[in-house]
Amino acid sequence: MDNHMLLEIKDLEVVYQTDFENVYALNKVTLSLNAGETLGLVGETGAGKTTTALSLLKLLPKNIGKITGGSIMFDGVDIVKATEGEMRKIRGNKISMIFQDPMTSLNPVIPVGEQIAESLELHNIQGRTAAEIEQRVDQMLELVGIPPNRKTEFPHQFSGGMKQRVVIAIALACDPALLIADEPTTALDVTIQAQVLAMMGELKEKLNTSLVLITHDLGIVAQICDKVAVMYAGEIIESGTMEDIFSRIENHPYTVGLFGSIPNLELSTPRLAPINGLMPDPTDLPKGCKFHPRCPKCMDICKAENPRVYEAGTHQIMCHLFNQEGNVIQ
Repeated sequence: MDNHMLLEIKDLEVVYQTDFENVYALNKVTLSLNAGETLGLVGETGAGKTTTALSLLKLLPKNIGKITGGSIMFDGVDIVKATEGEMRKIRGNKISMIFQDPMTSLNPVIPVGEQIAESLELHNIQGRTAAEIEQRVDQMLELVGIPPNRKTEFPHQFSGGMKQRVVIAIALACDPALLIADEPTTALDVTIQAQVLAMMGELKEKLNTSLVLITHDLGIVAQICDKVAVMYAGEIIESGTMEDIFSRIENHPYTVGLFGSIPNLELSTPRLAPINGLMPDPTDLPKGCKFHPRCPKCMDICKAENPRVYEAGTHQIMCHLFNQEGNVIQ
């Protein structure tokens, strides 16, 4: 399997500029992903996960969202410097995105088969005929477990789980090198969630597609991800392999808090341990560590200085609790 570096984000900064204030959405985000790998991007609502995904496709709100620093290298192409014409060739073709809500992602007045065919017609690099495009639509529907004879039906004739499958078929139609899934199971019930996640894992293996999975659920990450990056207030505060995050004793206090919010039925008193407080205001971020107002292990240095990134092999933690050797300071 080819495992070359497919995506490399360095010191990415994004600001939403309005007439009244600036929203500092991403603050020096650094990530990398090899071909065929799955990266789980985890964090609370407002952490910057969706902004990271939209930056990869340059779909930030026009005249408001601006990339103010850093670089995004995708398969040798500098996304930040790419023109709109170059991005049109990348979107849906080399990088596809599954948005949060399938109910709003599909056009209600166009049959689902035509919506799958649209991306194939738009990026018809292989010179497919109309009949070949129709055949590809049938293949994609079969791939996601929908009978091809339903391609003439409209979105309202499908259940929520089936709509999500159609959205996945659209995203995968052009065999993209990178698939971004922005909380793809949020609108689905638990049973359908499991089916969609299992299907995405199978399709990823079958097509050798790299996947960025955006979620706030560490349980989902544990099922299908190779690497994990934990976001907070527009920063990557911890990253590593799945084993680094799930098996190590040392974790960032925020990551510990996320684990504490997962139900554990093996405990005699299975109570959740919520993280106190709220995400900081992105227009007025706190000095020092962004997590310090909510951190149970906050020290004086946390309130004054930005923490450096400490590395222990593939495991990286941005926290003052860890010294240069990656050991916890007692």
